[in-house]
Amino acid sequence: MKADPAVQRQLLELAKVDAELSRTAHRRRTLPELAEIDAGEKTARDKRDALVSVQTAVSDLDREIARQEKEIESVRAREDRDRKLLESGSVNSKQMTDIEHELQTLGRRQGALEDDLLELMEQREALELDAQRTGAEVDKAEQEVAAAIVRRDEAFKDLDTTRARRDEDRAKLLPRFPEPLLKLYQRTLEHKGIGAALLRARRCGACQLELDRNTINEIKATAEDAVVQCENCGAILVRTLESGL
Repeated sequence: MKADPAVQRQLLELAKVDAELSRTAHRRRTLPELAEIDAGEKTARDKRDALVSVQTAVSDLDREIARQEKEIESVRAREDRDRKLLESGSVNSKQMTDIEHELQTLGRRQGALEDDLLELMEQREALELDAQRTGAEVDKAEQEVAAAIVRRDEAFKDLDTTRARRDEDRAKLLPRFPEPLLKLYQRTLEHKGIGAALLRARRCGACQLELDRNTINEIKATAEDAVVQCENCGAILVRTLESGL
């Protein structure tokens, strides 16, 4: 393939634009905020799950406390009824003895229930504090994610602006190249990541490998308008005064 040497040299401008587009795309994919958002969202999910677990435990305790309070009220009602019966004077001595024995039993039962209720209330208080602490951790995690999203979006905006400018530059450059040369450049760019590079002395500017002496001699013997490619990476080698040929 042949192309005007001046046109070939302009491939370096196109390669520079494409290199910046590639860096911009890579930067967009690897923004630290992306990993921060992923990690933050996982942390927030874990904290929310922990909060739900604590809140569920609080709800379970509330039901147990309500059941315990209801049972205590039942015992107190039974005690009141027995005391009123004793005070009425309408029971005989045997019934009185039985009622007094039952009152003692009810008293012990009430004491045990009240001790259990106090323990449940203490457990609930501890869980409520845990829920408040976990809720604060959820808020913090969500705020950190929101802040990272703002930073990501700002970075995306800057990168999209850069990409749009380089796309414009690229669109202006493309008409300068004959179709066969452009197709070769595009094919090499897609497969190797770099379409064209400067041949500086004996080194390819794309793969940074030195060409052997025989290859350099072959390039020297090649017509100036011949399109030469690196034998190592396939990039189009653009020859200038820096090539030293």
